[in-house]
Amino acid sequence: MAPVFPLSALIVSSPPSPAPADPAAQRPAHHANATGDAFINPWPSFRSQMAGVPLSASWKLIREMWKNKIPEDMEVRLPVVKPTWGQGAPAGKIKATWLGHACFLVELPTPRGAARGPRILFDPVFSHRCSPVQFIGPARITPAPCKIDEIPQVDAVVISHNHYDHMDTHTLQTLRAQPHGPPHIFAPLNNDAYFHSLSVPKEDFSCLDWWDKRECTVLLPAAPNSTSHEGTGEGVRATFRLTCTPCQHFTGRSITDRFKTLWASWAVESLPTPSPHPEEPAPVKVWFAGDTGYRAVPDGMDETQMPVCPVFKQIGDHFGGFDLALIPIGAYLPRHMMSPVHCAPQDSVLVYKDVRARRALGMHWGTWVLTTEPVLDPPKRLAEECEKVGIEQGAFAACDSIGETVVV
Repeated sequence: MAPVFPLSALIVSSPPSPAPADPAAQRPAHHANATGDAFINPWPSFRSQMAGVPLSASWKLIREMWKNKIPEDMEVRLPVVKPTWGQGAPAGKIKATWLGHACFLVELPTPRGAARGPRILFDPVFSHRCSPVQFIGPARITPAPCKIDEIPQVDAVVISHNHYDHMDTHTLQTLRAQPHGPPHIFAPLNNDAYFHSLSVPKEDFSCLDWWDKRECTVLLPAAPNSTSHEGTGEGVRATFRLTCTPCQHFTGRSITDRFKTLWASWAVESLPTPSPHPEEPAPVKVWFAGDTGYRAVPDGMDETQMPVCPVFKQIGDHFGGFDLALIPIGAYLPRHMMSPVHCAPQDSVLVYKDVRARRALGMHWGTWVLTTEPVLDPPKRLAEECEKVGIEQGAFAACDSIGETVVV
């Protein structure tokens, strides 16, 4: 008999893998040591952000960020709307709601007999400042489109890395206190101590290495008046697979812990039921890029001649492409400092092609001033770069408003 578990509780499992005979000899290339508590970007496409950059340049960057003016009609050019979460969309579609910066709520297709599909919340940050403290640091230039407790029940929270604009203590604590129960949290390796500091039980979070995967099974609420055999009073069982995939970035929440935790992108695959019904929605694949660079471009160099990060082609080949990709397009100037760790739009379109996405949405813009490009430039530049490389209009674009739900 199949195990019974409470409605909305996420059951996480992974196939057993044999331990290597000599762990030291088989240490992954991105592990800086044998203990798995320091990490590197092991490709020629990466160099230190500050390599060859004088300290004075850092202060200049900060001054330029302070002078980066917010358009007076910001609320018109980038509206903030109350999310509908895709209510009324066809059951067989993916619903992706942009909540600002890199935060998306993705709902997978609704299984037959269920009231909704599995929901994954990526990189939720609802604090006013992405900073260790709330009295100083980058402040929102656009408000959050809803309160944390207005987010519908989610089954999993997925974190790409520990920077303050991607992993926020207040947001995670509030999500865990919601009445429908705490979602399971997934994050890259070595974030265990952080979750323990928030009193998150070890059974409520999973820290994964690149290419680790977990199968997640959830009982979804049954649709009203459902007569299908899947839709019983106990709910409808649905399973999706999460895979921690590589990207090019760095980590650190202080000056003493840089590169001590891992960074990652994530792939999500909805899995068919053991005996699929003809009316079941087709399985889908979604890729969340997190925060990533594509190539390091020193001052005065031709960026088209720079080595590019090879992992995106590997990801595209491994999964055979994606129905939807969420790809960063902002925080890219000055180019010689930001290119190792952040995509400019000309990088983003190449990532899109490498991972073989059918549709993509741009993220990592429009919420905080983190770099020096004009705050509304990323989507304009994205459209220009898509045209240059022959991406069909609308296949890769940014949302028109924060809070918008895109149905794919």
